[in-house]
Amino acid sequence: MPGSAGIGNLHAIYPLLKDLRVRQLLVGLPLVLAGAPLGAQTLDDTNRIIDEGMSRAQVLETTQQIADEIGPRLTNSPAMRRAEQWAINTFQNWQLVNVRREGFEFGRGWEIISSDVRMVSPRAITLTAIPVAWTPPTDGTLTAEIIIAPISKEKHFKAYRGKLAGKIVLISLPGEGSEPDTPQFQRYTDDELGKFDRYEQRNYDPEARSRRLKNIGYGAKLDEFLADEGALAWARISRRDGKLLIGEGYAHRLGLTPRLPGIEIAAEDYRRLARLARIADTNGKPPVLAVNSNVRFIDTDTKAYNILAEIPGSDARTGYVMAGAHFDSWVAGDGAADNGGGSAVVMEAARILKVLGLRPKRTIRFALWAAEEQGAFGSLAYADRHLATRAGIPNNTDDMANYYSWPFRYPIEPKPGYYDLKAYFNVDGGAGKFRGIYAEGNLAAVPLLKRWLAPFTTMDAHRVVAARTGSTDHIILQAIGLPGFQFIQDPLDFYARRHHTNLDTYDHVQAADLRQGSVVLAGVLWAAANDSETLPRPPLPTQPKATDPFKYQNPDEE
Repeated sequence: MPGSAGIGNLHAIYPLLKDLRVRQLLVGLPLVLAGAPLGAQTLDDTNRIIDEGMSRAQVLETTQQIADEIGPRLTNSPAMRRAEQWAINTFQNWQLVNVRREGFEFGRGWEIISSDVRMVSPRAITLTAIPVAWTPPTDGTLTAEIIIAPISKEKHFKAYRGKLAGKIVLISLPGEGSEPDTPQFQRYTDDELGKFDRYEQRNYDPEARSRRLKNIGYGAKLDEFLADEGALAWARISRRDGKLLIGEGYAHRLGLTPRLPGIEIAAEDYRRLARLARIADTNGKPPVLAVNSNVRFIDTDTKAYNILAEIPGSDARTGYVMAGAHFDSWVAGDGAADNGGGSAVVMEAARILKVLGLRPKRTIRFALWAAEEQGAFGSLAYADRHLATRAGIPNNTDDMANYYSWPFRYPIEPKPGYYDLKAYFNVDGGAGKFRGIYAEGNLAAVPLLKRWLAPFTTMDAHRVVAARTGSTDHIILQAIGLPGFQFIQDPLDFYARRHHTNLDTYDHVQAADLRQGSVVLAGVLWAAANDSETLPRPPLPTQPKATDPFKYQNPDEE
């Protein structure tokens, strides 16, 4: 095997053991010694990466600029445009090359200028609420009674015909409050990490996929129904307690703008309104809300843009390795952990390698993806432009339908650049400490991934587990048979409190975790760019069979 070394090559490495720093790095490196040899220069470079990333880190300043100074970066919003230009300027100032935007059709920009939601009767109280992304403004303050009308399926429409005119319609079931009974802040234990190291067979259920695709257009149908019934606005409950807000919305396509303003109300405030509305069933006096949703659409440029930059390799024939993070965020918070911190880690890895003057054999490409939150459209556009095309509907024409159907459209047609990409590493885990890499079911890649992570054993970042992860940009590459991976990161309180919420601010990122992640990413990229071996690829995906060929569809399922 090219680049392999056995015990007989230990004599070449033994003199390095006199260096205490190198001895520390070599702790737990049997896989390295059994694989490609690590020369003195490679080990020195690893030490230099660690020193630069720990002693002269800029990842905190970068995260702060993204979160505090630029703020929430909804795709195609003015803030996202500022973020794009800032990233380009920063990469250029660090003297990376081929720094560029790559555009793809997305739709409208949108931003919140101001927002105010109050209950004015039966008593005055300011509610915790946020406009739903890509819903229209109220054109001043809208004052109206509420009606509780839980609607989650088209079959519910008929129950409310003739009852909604002139109302603000609260479309969610209020449910019950939930007090947390487990710690909200978590770092993985070894036992928990061990559970990820299990290969799970994929489940392909074409009927379930068809049902999901069928229901994707429900939001537009609901808006149309409410508007036709004469409703003035609608509101939903936040899906998290603790006065947390999210405000996700997906109606960004030109020509598909909703007719009614939409707001999301904190769970506690929503339930209060629901209780008061229940009392109103007997006294005839429903609560009255005053809503001023001062938002605006931006249509000056309907393209979203990925930001790309490179450290050129010394041998163009060897292809490139790549790291990426999505740069966009939702608007309730500042997008610090999701994914400002991940973007800052990718940028810091680029800075570390560049400031050290390291020249890799393979080119190292860095990507800040756009529109991940709406359906991984940025990475999908990159794959469609550079890597492979898939049969079926054209790319980026139908929002989530495209996202959910893209991995299942066949055949896949590789482009000339398909085989140039040797490895892709994604950072989108809430800005927690790196604990290793998900092999994403690519079991043949495990030995090489372990070798690249081995120098970071004492940083607790050495694990390679079999599990797959989803819902972020690397799955686009996996779906076309390329080696794309996500890092294992400690969850902290990301999924418990901060994911997409107004709590996602700089105050909640962990400085030590950001520095550690930047160093690990830079080291893995450096190893991947210089190793004589490349990661094994899965076979080019073809149409799978249904996992259960004898399954009957439940007629009650939609």
